[in-house]
Amino acid sequence: MRMENQPRSSNVEDRRGRGGRAVRMGAPIGCGTLILAVAAILLGADPAAVLALLAQEGASPRVVETQAPAGDGQPDAMSDFLSAVLADTERTWHQIFADNGSRYVEPKLVLFTDQVASACGYQSSAVGPFYCPGDSKVYVDLSFYETLSRRFGAAGDFAQAYVLAHEVGHHVQNLLGTSAQVSQAQRRMQQEQANKLSVLLELQADCYAGVWGHHAHTQRQLLEDGDVEEGLRAAAAIGDDALQKKTRGFVVPESFTHGTSEQRVSWFVRGLKSGKLEDCDTFSGLR
Repeated sequence: MRMENQPRSSNVEDRRGRGGRAVRMGAPIGCGTLILAVAAILLGADPAAVLALLAQEGASPRVVETQAPAGDGQPDAMSDFLSAVLADTERTWHQIFADNGSRYVEPKLVLFTDQVASACGYQSSAVGPFYCPGDSKVYVDLSFYETLSRRFGAAGDFAQAYVLAHEVGHHVQNLLGTSAQVSQAQRRMQQEQANKLSVLLELQADCYAGVWGHHAHTQRQLLEDGDVEEGLRAAAAIGDDALQKKTRGFVVPESFTHGTSEQRVSWFVRGLKSGKLEDCDTFSGLR
């Protein structure tokens, strides 16, 4: 990607290297239960739901002190790149919202190491990048990108940009009220049906990531040869079926929460080709 001369976002909060903070955690978790929880997360379960379930089985919460690795929190090549990508997503979504007669409110990007406190609860880097609607922030531990490249074979700067753009897509859903509508509907459903709605929400975020990529390319010529392929590899690598095959050797479709590799690639490409918000209606078949 051609990001060297692009603006940087002022909405980056660097919490890397912060230590000695008190964090409210659930009751102590036995080793066997913890292994099952980690396995569930790797197999596509919602980390927040897994942690909530574990908390129900324990005693009262406790407060512990955590110590993050030392660091100066200064920008580096990766954080600088993500700041540029975030700024470009802001540019794109400001334009799209204005064209639709509304105002885009920018999210914050929080960079952290190992563990972080958010309005959605205390999370570790094991959950991967996530968006919290409670504080309108995207949380990323930069070590995730090394895992994406080394373990899942999805290297490249546009693969990294796609992941951030996907989380920003969840912010767009939050602003449009889609996330709240889905959450409300899920409360009335059995788990399998609720999972299907989660898949549609995630696929729409993939499409929104593609919408940003479309504008970044057609309006500002930021994409280079091979960038789209990097994004497609990333989308395919983190499909539910691909992750389940890698972790357990077979798939359980009713447990999917993000969509198959084919679905994720398809909706990302749809947004990339169209660049239109209305072409990302993954929920149209439900009406």
